[in-house]
Amino acid sequence: MTIFNSVLFGIIEGLTEFVPVSSTAHMLLAQRLLEVPATDAVFAYLVLIQLGAIAALLIYFGRDFLALIRALFSRPGSSAANRLAWFIVLGTAPALLAGALLRDTVQAMFANPLLEAAIRFFTAAAILGLAEWIGAQSRALDSMQWPDALIIGLFQVLAVFPGASRSGAAIGGAMVRDFDRQGSTRFAFLLSAPVMLAAGLYEALGAVTDGLVGELLPVLPLGFIVAGVVGWLSIRWLLDYISRHRLYAFSAYCAVAGFLCLLLQGA
Repeated sequence: MTIFNSVLFGIIEGLTEFVPVSSTAHMLLAQRLLEVPATDAVFAYLVLIQLGAIAALLIYFGRDFLALIRALFSRPGSSAANRLAWFIVLGTAPALLAGALLRDTVQAMFANPLLEAAIRFFTAAAILGLAEWIGAQSRALDSMQWPDALIIGLFQVLAVFPGASRSGAAIGGAMVRDFDRQGSTRFAFLLSAPVMLAAGLYEALGAVTDGLVGELLPVLPLGFIVAGVVGWLSIRWLLDYISRHRLYAFSAYCAVAGFLCLLLQGA
């Protein structure tokens, strides 16, 4: 992993982690085009720089997360914040369980990055297009009930296997439940934080245990910082964009990118 590759991967991670176009698919495509080998150290690096993106998310929604943490320990159902906090806990559980059970399978798929990227792109395209097509967008976030949170959490499992965009899967799941785009996006961002943080910390522990830290220095801190800065800007841009535009452009982009991956796979 060179410094140039690290900066590029950091930019890709920051740009695509929150924009619903599958950051993992872009990472896999870049891995192939840059001829970066599919080693355990590279897999650890790609997961660990997500901590830079999650840092950006925690900073951007810092007040929201603090309010939700405080509300979580208040009397159940006592406030809208308390209900939202427990809905995030409920929506997080399926992805955490799937991530733990499918980690080895997902890691093995990095050995065939273009096929995995194509699957992720096509899944993201289908979810986003379907969400815009059937979603009534008639509900505000404060009308959420526990079945909504569970179904959105199950959609987020698609970000683990076979793989869509994490934000795209959650946004799509919320819109299928008829939430508006703004509320769907906000909930998707809040919901993604625990899963991303758990995955990053687990991989960090594994990197230390397996002695991979030396292989990841000094490129890991650089990728972390770049991913964080670009991620913060991406969150700000997407929240503004999605308030005025539909998701069809992201769906079309993912479909084209998926076909590109298949063409490269056959080349």
